Amino acid sequence: MMFWRSVVGKLWFTILLLVSVVLIILTILLLQYFERFHTDQAESELMNHANLIVSLLEEEGTDETALAMSRTISETYSTEALIIFNDDEFWYSSENGDHDLPIYIFYEDELLSRVIEEGETVVTESDYTFPVRGEQVSQEMMIVGLPVEFAAGEEGALFLYQPLDVVEEASNQTKNIIYLSAGIAIILTTVFAFFLTTRITAPLRRMRKASLEVAKGNFDTKVPILTNDEIGLLAIAFNRMARALNTNLNALNQEKEQLSRILSSMADGVITLDRDGSVMVTNPPANEFIGAWLYEQGYEVEESGQLPEELQVLFEKVVTEEREQMGEVDVQGRSWVLLMTPLYDQEHVRGAVAVLRDMTEERLHDKLRKDFIANVSHELRTPISMLQGYSEAIIDDIAGSEEEKKELAQIIYDESLRMGRLVNELLDLARMEAGHIQLNTEPLDLEDFSERMIRKFQGVAKDHAVTLNGDINKIEKQVHADSDRVEQILTNLIDNAIRHTPENGTVTLRAEPFHNGVKLEVEDTGAGIPEEDLPFVFERFYKADKARTRGRSGTGLGLAIVKNIVDAHNGKVSAHSILGEGTTFSVFLPYGSPEK
Repeated sequence: MMFWRSVVGKLWFTILLLVSVVLIILTILLLQYFERFHTDQAESELMNHANLIVSLLEEEGTDETALAMSRTISETYSTEALIIFNDDEFWYSSENGDHDLPIYIFYEDELLSRVIEEGETVVTESDYTFPVRGEQVSQEMMIVGLPVEFAAGEEGALFLYQPLDVVEEASNQTKNIIYLSAGIAIILTTVFAFFLTTRITAPLRRMRKASLEVAKGNFDTKVPILTNDEIGLLAIAFNRMARALNTNLNALNQEKEQLSRILSSMADGVITLDRDGSVMVTNPPANEFIGAWLYEQGYEVEESGQLPEELQVLFEKVVTEEREQMGEVDVQGRSWVLLMTPLYDQEHVRGAVAVLRDMTEERLHDKLRKDFIANVSHELRTPISMLQGYSEAIIDDIAGSEEEKKELAQIIYDESLRMGRLVNELLDLARMEAGHIQLNTEPLDLEDFSERMIRKFQGVAKDHAVTLNGDINKIEKQVHADSDRVEQILTNLIDNAIRHTPENGTVTLRAEPFHNGVKLEVEDTGAGIPEEDLPFVFERFYKADKARTRGRSGTGLGLAIVKNIVDAHNGKVSAHSILGEGTTFSVFLPYGSPEK
């Protein structure tokens, strides 16, 4: 079936069909011609022989010599002769009489009788039935009848006849020759057509193979040029096309790589949408924005086809109004400004490109500038006021007993320690932010380290009626880090999670390999952090709810210190929270040693 669909099969069948039709028509015409030719030839020969015998009889009469010569002539040319004398005498040239027609046939046949009665010349082909050795035989005969005027003035007739089997035998031989010639011609045509089509299609098959290689990206494939005809020109054009495709694709790949690098290096998020609003291209800031929105909505991260409702609304406006649109959206406490522009396909809008700029930092800096002095004043004012008040109480002898004086002195001592911790943490944080943090890195097995931290805080968790769990995966590779600083990170995170989780709540520490490092997560089932406060959790003096940390020695500097320690290890820390469900802090530490 595949052969008949190929070019070779089609060309071969077309040539063979054309030659076959021509040969069939020619064979039919030749058969008709030679059949008529043999018949005419036999009639002509019979007529010539009959004229010869008639001339002999008219000159010599009916003596024995003339009849013997007539018999010789008829036998020489495989014919039979009948001579009728004066309507009552007759003579057959055949001696055995097997092919002699009965005399009555010549008298009873309407056409043959005219020769005897009217002296006409007759040529006929008819089927006659006559007895031979007691059996009726039917045979087709060709008969030539001529009138004869004998030398003695007598009149008669000569009938010269022969069976048409002789003519048919000659015709059959001619037919066999024609059929054999036609068969040989068809066979030669088949071989020639197959050879010709193969020679024509062989370069086409090579070009098909080369085109498949080009489709796979192998543009170095070349078609050999063997001829200077149209196929050779096609091969030249194919090779030029492959070179042009290679050049154009290399240029496109370079442009694509350049565009990809530009998008990856951009600080703003970029999202390209098609006509249906499906995401086509994104860069890392845009992925971060979509991931935060998915987390906030409760979707899986893999469902990246989802877009925030604000972007969908802007996209519909861009497609409908065909002009630039702006908007703003808050995701996980971060403020994003959106600028969406339509993309055109000649005259129609084929999609849109959205640029997202994170304005949280700018707003955060403004807030920090305003709140820093107020926060420091607030944190120092309370212990100073307490120091001043209890000191005056001691000076004024308000505390009458020694136990009361010791209690007041203990409060003064605790508040001084609190002020000292605050000052030390401020100084430590200032050194970290100034880049003067000192790390004593060493290979650290975070699997054992995490289990040790869980055991360390089991007592604290029990005191707060909180369940502390560990989800520690197998970590085969060690991390180069400062163990004291990593302990400080986990201490701050676990302590915060326990303090901010209600009774019968759960705190979970997870550790697992992640890309080229280790990912640590501290998850609690507390009240969560309000969305508007999420961007500020790693800033100094952050307290989402000032009342809930009162009396628990919180300074608001722990998470800021955590962020600086993680940054010093070339890691990354992030926070995700859903109000009323809990908070998750994630810390990523790479395997490699941090730069000092």
